[in-house]
Amino acid sequence: MPGNLIDMIKRFRKGITIAVTLVIIENIAWILEPTLFGKVIDAVIDKAIVDPDTSFFMPMMLWVSSFVINSGVGALRRSVDPKIFLNIFTNLAKDVSATALQKKLSVSKTATRAELSYNYISFFQYRVPEIIEYFIAIIGAVSALYLFDWRIALTCMCIIIPLYFIARLYNKRVIVHQKEYHDAYEDIYEVFAKKDPEYVYDYYSKLAVPQRKIANWGAFNFGFMRISLLAIFLVVLYISVELDDFSAGELYSIVAYLWTFVTASEYLPELMESWTSLKDISGRIKTENI
Repeated sequence: MPGNLIDMIKRFRKGITIAVTLVIIENIAWILEPTLFGKVIDAVIDKAIVDPDTSFFMPMMLWVSSFVINSGVGALRRSVDPKIFLNIFTNLAKDVSATALQKKLSVSKTATRAELSYNYISFFQYRVPEIIEYFIAIIGAVSALYLFDWRIALTCMCIIIPLYFIARLYNKRVIVHQKEYHDAYEDIYEVFAKKDPEYVYDYYSKLAVPQRKIANWGAFNFGFMRISLLAIFLVVLYISVELDDFSAGELYSIVAYLWTFVTASEYLPELMESWTSLKDISGRIKTENI
């Protein structure tokens, strides 16, 4: 079984490529929607106020096309993904079992490692689409905002500074707690084999300690990011309202892209936690050549 993500991508590249391609198409169509709908708003206002002969048919069709592509590909991806990733997990579980027999691992450790290996599947099925989605959202939003006013895009890019420092601190602290949690989790089946409710209670009480520490760091990370994003949001709104003369449709697009940027950025701490957890699992499984 692959001990890291690169090995897994190479082994199951066809299915993963299909899944990733669908995610990219879905989210590119989605990131275009605010711009296209903003043009629809301006066309409708122009027809009502400036020129009754103005047609909003083409802007409307472009927006509808983007919406249909986003929705259609999104529905297809949600149907295809389970088939791809459940097949991958079936192969991973088989490899875990075969290698465990060779290594003469305990049933408890084998079953737990098989379960932990499902984190690879969860990562590719859920986290990778989210990473691609947020990457496209952030880059697309900043690029679109740059076309409206370079000062807006520059303000949004300032999020890189706090993100860099918090990411270093977060990874350094959380990976220790992730290791502590996974070390204890590998004994879960042996705990139940003792058939002692009090022992199970004590075990889960101890297992909750590193999880609470991870949650506390996640809360700190999230709060820090939100404060930084609030400052950015206020500066961008000031630039948009006070320093530029935008149409109603342009203002809609700017606010939509700004909100997209904020929403995507605030989920980065959660994605960092998943990545940190997967790194520990990858090293743990690779150690056993599973």
